[in-house]
Amino acid sequence: MLYKSIISIIACLFTMSVQAQEIDTISPISKEIVFASDTQAPMWVETLVLKRNNNRAATKSIFNDLLTRNPTAVYLLGDVVALGSSNRQWRPMDGYLKRLRSKGIKVNAALGNHEVMGQSGRGQKKFQERFPEHNKMGSLNITDSVAVILLNSNFNSLSTSEDADQIGWYKQTLEKLDADSSVRFVITGCHHSPYTNSRIVSSSISVREKFVPFYLKSKKSRLFLSGHSHNFEHFRQQGKDFFVIGGGGGLHQPLKSGQGLFRDLSGNYKPLFHYLSVQRQANKLQLISIRLTADFKSFQEGRKFEISSGSDMLATTSPTSTE
Repeated sequence: MLYKSIISIIACLFTMSVQAQEIDTISPISKEIVFASDTQAPMWVETLVLKRNNNRAATKSIFNDLLTRNPTAVYLLGDVVALGSSNRQWRPMDGYLKRLRSKGIKVNAALGNHEVMGQSGRGQKKFQERFPEHNKMGSLNITDSVAVILLNSNFNSLSTSEDADQIGWYKQTLEKLDADSSVRFVITGCHHSPYTNSRIVSSSISVREKFVPFYLKSKKSRLFLSGHSHNFEHFRQQGKDFFVIGGGGGLHQPLKSGQGLFRDLSGNYKPLFHYLSVQRQANKLQLISIRLTADFKSFQEGRKFEISSGSDMLATTSPTSTE
């Protein structure tokens, strides 16, 4: 009798252990990844139109906050510096990148228009030195089960064949990721926004024509991120989400008002400086917009979003802010 009881207890413990392992396998929480864009310092010519607001200090604060937050990976969506060919412009950024990487934080980036401005070849060379994993015709990184694709939306800096190769690579990569059972979500990022209501920069028709159709078709693609517009904007097309997160430190850009605009789902949540935290929780992506407070003293969670793997955005939470 005692023997049977011992066997029963062992069997019960084994079953509990197997169940726990199954639960961990089914619904693990992935590591945090962060996206930021337009960390460039203001250029003098820009200040003729737009107002300064401690922009360099804001960028420094963002990178300091990232050190404290300690994500697994950081993705910069272009205009990392004001002028890619300038050693002077890269000096502060080199320090930020060194400190992040010294903590084991992976940092990757996409080319922005400021990296190819002026001396394009020199700017791209300096960019490549800082981000050796970068490929100007598309790159892929996977953190746990979240795949991040970075694309080059500086189409004028690509040859006709390079342009075609990037589009072909993007299409094939999405198809492979859709067929890969180890990948649950695919995020696409590039610099130029396919949709924006900025009064300073236009929506990129080229991005809409060359990238967006494949993003919309891909069943695991749930999030498209961009910058160029120095704002926080949220759009939805055919049930999929597009966020503009150009709040890394560039001069804030005014938005259009009136009729005939893209419907911005972010409402009056317009932080001056911000970045985006992304984390998978089981079959959902949790997005948190992290904003710098108006007094430049701390960071707060702004808007929170959840995106499921097979439907539209599930929820939008957190207080509305006019910052």
